[in-house]
Formats: sequence, structure tokens, C-alpha cells
Amino acid sequence: MPFTKTFTPQAMAPFNFDLTAQIFSNGDPEIRAYTNGVFHQVLKINDNLVLIKVSSPGTVEKPELSVILNSNIALTMQDKKAAEKIVEFIFNLGFDLNSFYRDVKKDPVMHQISQQLYGLKNPTTPTVFESLVDSIVEQQISIKVAVTIEHRLAKKFGEQLEIGGKTFFAFPTAQNIAAAGINEVQQVGLSVRKAEYISNAAKLIGDCKLDLERLKSNPNPEHIIAELDEIRGIGVWTAEFTMLRGMQKLDAFPADDFGIRRVISKYYYGGKPIKTGESREVAKLWVSWKGLAAYYLIIAEAKGITV
Repeated sequence: MPFTKTFTPQAMAPFNFDLTAQIFSNGDPEIRAYTNGVFHQVLKINDNLVLIKVSSPGTVEKPELSVILNSNIALTMQDKKAAEKIVEFIFNLGFDLNSFYRDVKKDPVMHQISQQLYGLKNPTTPTVFESLVDSIVEQQISIKVAVTIEHRLAKKFGEQLEIGGKTFFAFPTAQNIAAAGINEVQQVGLSVRKAEYISNAAKLIGDCKLDLERLKSNPNPEHIIAELDEIRGIGVWTAEFTMLRGMQKLDAFPADDFGIRRVISKYYYGGKPIKTGESREVAKLWVSWKGLAAYYLIIAEAKGITV
């Protein structure tokens, strides 16, 4: 019988949990998914594997979350506190969206989109390493193919949790990847170079030569990009996506990304092809929220929103 703890984290309004979690609706249920109003994922907390289930009985203006922790090992108060921090980070619960909404009011396109997606927050990966690996995997391939490879990575190298008659997989730690050979990493569908990039980053972390979590507290995005750029296979595009999805650096703006240029073209240029410079010009309208605004455009396109 699994051990259980529950808690109700605070979330800053406005927060639309359902809208925010919908990005996980097509996830692999053995890794991470959002089904019937419940988000679940296995995380490693204080060296223990824990299945986290998150739901929301509250409203957008009065958000209320309910979190259930399940583990095969007795959970301590330290485990609970660590889980609270991770859930808060994943869903950006402490972020005040009103600051973003105020700053984009002068942009009629983003203002309309933000109101139609009111309460949407951008989910964050539990660790920067996961975001870095995802960003490397996604270099120059489709998201659909990339997600398949990311799921294979989790199932091949991630630790397993057997609970409630089901098997779940945690995302691999840097140590998991570093212990495997490059050939093993490549077997999930990666090119030799990408397998080398991921293995190299994992080994740097394992050898204490790279501390990705430390970079979260660095307020200077240029310094972060410069440090990540020193790692083999990590360019500006990969660094910016890692910052946006793994560090909550909401000003990070991968202007060279084809998908981002496409949605900017759709909503600001009538669908005509645009260059990176034109993307950056539009992004100036979003002041310090460039990455978050780009995320809103991506979700708006996915939901068929028009302005």
C-alpha cells in the first residue's frame, strides 16, 4: 500500500489550471499527463520517487490546488516541503500575470489574445537539465518527433516507480545519462552528435563542472547564454529555450525558431514569411515578457484563436 501525503499550495491569481495543464493532455501517462482534470508526474524528491497528482477545485480568480503525493517509501515533512517547491515551480504559481497583462495592453493583438487565454501560465520543467535535454533533442526536428524521443529517453534511462499496479518513469537525471554510453543514448532515435551533446552535458554535471540549477538565480540573461554557449552543442537558440522552459526567464526569446516566427507571422504579418529581425521588432512590443508572449501565440494558434 503506497504512502500518501496531501497539501494545498497557494497560487497567485489569475490562474487557469485547466488551460495551463492542457499542454500535457497528449502526454505519455507513464511519464507525465493531464487527464480528467488531474495532472500527474513522477519526480525524484530527496532521492525518493514520488507520484504527484495535481487538480484544481478553485476558480481563475480564486485559484485553489489540491496535491496528492504517493510513494512506496514513507514521506517526511522535508519531502512534502520539497514537493511543494517543485509544484510551485512547475506551474509558476507565484507569478503575477497581471504584470504581463498590463505591459501588453498597448499591443492590441497580444492584448486580445491574452484576454482570451486569461489565467494561462507557462509550465516549467522540474529541473534545468530536463529543459536542456529537451532543447537539444528538439534542434532542427519536428516537435512530434522530438516528444517521441524524449519519451524514449525517460523509459530507457529514467528510474521506475511501480505503484497502484501501474508503472511510471521519472525523467532521467544527469547521473543516469552519464552512466550510459553515447551509443546507448543514441539508440532512442538521436543523431550521434545530439547523443554526444547530451552525454557531455550530463558528464559535466556529474563531474561538478556545470551547475545548471545555480543559473536560475542569475538575473543577467546574457551571462546565462554565454555560460551555456561554452557547452558543446549548445548555441543561443538552445540556451534561450532552456532559460524559458527550465528557469522561468520569461524574457528569453528564441527569435530564430521557425515555430515562433510562424505564429508571429500569422498574427502580425498576415501569414507572409518573415525573418528573425521582423520577429524581434514585434517582440519589442512585449517589453520584458517576450518569451511568455511568444508562448501565448503558440497556444493561441493551437486553440484556433483569431483576432
